[in-house]
This record gives sequence, C-alpha cells and structure tokens, in this order.
Amino acid sequence: MKKLIFSTLLCTVAATGFCVSPKGGIDDAMMSRLRESYKNDANDKAISNALRGTDIDILAIGADAKNNLDDNFTYRVKSKGITNQKSSGRCWLFTGLNFLRSQIMAEHDMPMIEFSENYNFFYDQFEKANLFLQAMIDTAKEPEESRTVEWLFAHPIQDGGQFTGIADNLSKYGIVPKSVMVETYTSSNTSKLRRMLSRRLREDGLKLRRMAADGANEKTLLKEKEVMLQGVYRMLALTLGVPPTEFTWTRKDKNGNVVSRKTYTPQEFYKEFAGNDLKNDYVMFMNDPSREYYKVYEIDYDRHTYDGRNWTYLNLPIEDIKKMAIESLKNNQMMYSSWDSGKFLNRADATADLNNYDYDSLFGMTFGMNKADRIRTKDSASTHAMTLVAVDLDDNGKPVKWMVENSWGPGANDGHVIMTDDWVNEYLFRLVVNKKFVPADILKMANQKPIQLPAWDPLF
Repeated sequence: MKKLIFSTLLCTVAATGFCVSPKGGIDDAMMSRLRESYKNDANDKAISNALRGTDIDILAIGADAKNNLDDNFTYRVKSKGITNQKSSGRCWLFTGLNFLRSQIMAEHDMPMIEFSENYNFFYDQFEKANLFLQAMIDTAKEPEESRTVEWLFAHPIQDGGQFTGIADNLSKYGIVPKSVMVETYTSSNTSKLRRMLSRRLREDGLKLRRMAADGANEKTLLKEKEVMLQGVYRMLALTLGVPPTEFTWTRKDKNGNVVSRKTYTPQEFYKEFAGNDLKNDYVMFMNDPSREYYKVYEIDYDRHTYDGRNWTYLNLPIEDIKKMAIESLKNNQMMYSSWDSGKFLNRADATADLNNYDYDSLFGMTFGMNKADRIRTKDSASTHAMTLVAVDLDDNGKPVKWMVENSWGPGANDGHVIMTDDWVNEYLFRLVVNKKFVPADILKMANQKPIQLPAWDPLF
C-alpha cells in the first residue's frame, strides 16, 4: 500500500501517457527548454567533436602558461636523488624522510642516501591497527550507529598520513638506510594490503565490541587485542618483511671513501645522524580560509599512534605562512608541505599554474569558487605531501614562483614541480616550519588550547 501511494505521488499518469513530476523534478516542459538552450551551432559542434575524442586537459591547455617558470631560484636547498612512492599513499612518509635526508647529507658530508620508507611504513601500519582496536575498546559502550563508531569502521586503516605521524613514528622507531630494509611489491603497491588489513580489523573490532557487550572486562579485552595484533604483525611481516632491531652499516663520505663501519639500532642511527626533535621543534600551519584564522585546531582520531598526538595546526592567512617559508629557505632548510596537487598541474612539464588550463573558455562558463568555497563544498582539500625546497623572489622581495621535491620518481624538472605564487595561494594547505623561523607572536598563538574537530570533518 505504501509503495502504491509513493508511486502515485511521484508520477500522475495523464491521458497523454507521460509522467508529471512533482515540484522540484524535471518535467517534460523543463526538459524541452533545456534541450532548446543547447545551441549545437558550428562552434558547439567543433568543441564537441574535439572533446569526444580527446582528453579535456589537452584541449584546455592555456596559451598563457609556462611564462617565467624556469629553474632559477633566489633560494634553493640542494638535495640529491629523487624518491618514488610508486602506487602507494605514502607521500607523507617520503616527504618527511626527504627533508631529513637532505639535512643529513649536508651535515655529515654523505653521498646520496635514501632511508627505508618500508621500515617506517611497517610500524605505521602496525600502530594504526592498534589505534583502531583500542578505539573499539574505548567506544565499546557506544551504539554501533554512533557517528564515532561508524567512522571508525569506515576508516579502520589507511596508508596516507600527515606530519604528526612522521614525528611519532621516527621518534619511537628511528630510521634505517634503504639497503637495510628494501621495498617489496606490497610496500610499493599498498591498496591490496590496505583492503586486507581493513577486513581483518573490522572483524576483530566487531569481536571486541561483542565481547564487551557480553561482559568482558578491560583486562580480558586488552589480552584479546594483543592476540589480534599478533595476526596484524604476521600480515605485515609476510608482505613487507621483518623490521630489523639492529644492523651494521658502512658510512662513506661524498667521495665514496669509507669513514666508519658500526652496528646500530634504528633509534641510535636516527640520534647520531638526524637527532631532530620532531615533536617539539616544529609547528604545523594550515591555510583554511573557511575557518577563523589565528586559532589552533585539532582533529580527533587523526593520529598515527594511540599514544601519539592528534593532527594539530595553527590556521593562518597564506601570506603569513609564505613569509615563514621564505625565512626557512633563506636558512637552507626544506619543509614538509601538503597541497591539492592535482589542480592545474601539468604533469608532462611538472608545472602548477592557474593558467595551465582554460576550462572557462573551453566550456563557455565560469568556474569561479574561491578557496574557502572550494573547501566548504569539498571541491578542494589537501591530497599530496611534497618537500618545499625553493623560492624565487622579485626585486621587491615578493615571491614569484616556488619549487617542491616530489616523490613520483624522476621526470620533468628532475622530479620537482615548479609552481607560480598565484597557484600556491590557492592550493597550498599545510606547512611545517622549524620554530626558529617562526615569529614570536605566531609561536605564542600556536600554544593556545586547540578547538576540537571531529574525525569526520569535511576537510579531513
């Protein structure tokens, strides 16, 4: 009966045999007007012929792009070697290790070195699994349909991340040279492992919740969680390898001469060659014009370890962020940064320029949302982390263009992306800066009590 009533409301059959749509729907009269609005004149036909057989971006390439996007920069931090994350979401990890290796090579007179992304990824996935399972215990009394529980089951684990994951992971587990724990097929192609781990964790999470509902105490639940983590460790060990707890490494100088041969733990290796206090000496900034500036925000459950720190940042106008970026580059320090990297990116020549593509002219309409509106409507968000390495300033000290070291392997610009300053204004989201390059007033703001945002916040 209900189905019949619903059908009657949706469609009243007239004598002519067509349906009359309820208010808000597309009826025949509207459809007729819409068809008539499309001129299909010679111009439309020419554009349509091109679009049907050609990639949109090829046809939208802007004639005004590529002006003054050379590789000359006022300040550039030198590095050696381009890394490749391949088919994985580990850009955050590659970026964090890349800014450290540049520092280490310079300070210790080393030749090109790369640190094992696989090593730190192993512990990242293991810690995230524990985070999820412990969250299942912590929220066991909440109904399954609660927003938090629903979100946890929807996102049990991921290979993506952000800077606090770098800080927590490296501070706890150290680093090792890539030769000590090399990449595997799975570390370079993470999607299948992510799906299998998600399936395993969801099943284990349900079991923990059901045990709690049946009266199991916290001690029993924690014991069961450890058994579950044994299974996670096995999955990771089988696909990524077993992380070393100790290794012997021969150090060479930039000329290839042997300097020393020592045995290290990963933590000892990090302390000797890096030593950065990633948890306390760096501040994360965000440019999100959809929210109030000069406020600190924290995203619940957006962390890499249960005992680590949630994603926390100070929201600032873009000009404030760029000033600190310039100061850091002046002092020869790269920075962790994240971007909405796919927008107006020409991958063939590795440039990011608002003039790269002219979609307005191609489609005869304006795509005119500002950054705040793009964020509010989920049209734009941070999608990719890269290492900020260079800036070019004009005669007045204003930035003209920037450059990042990417982790997509060698290619145009030797694996770097050159960006116009206008593009940076629109698509830079996060920047992590050493405190010594942060003005005192901004540093003070960064210490205010964070405004808590839920895990399901649209931007994250």
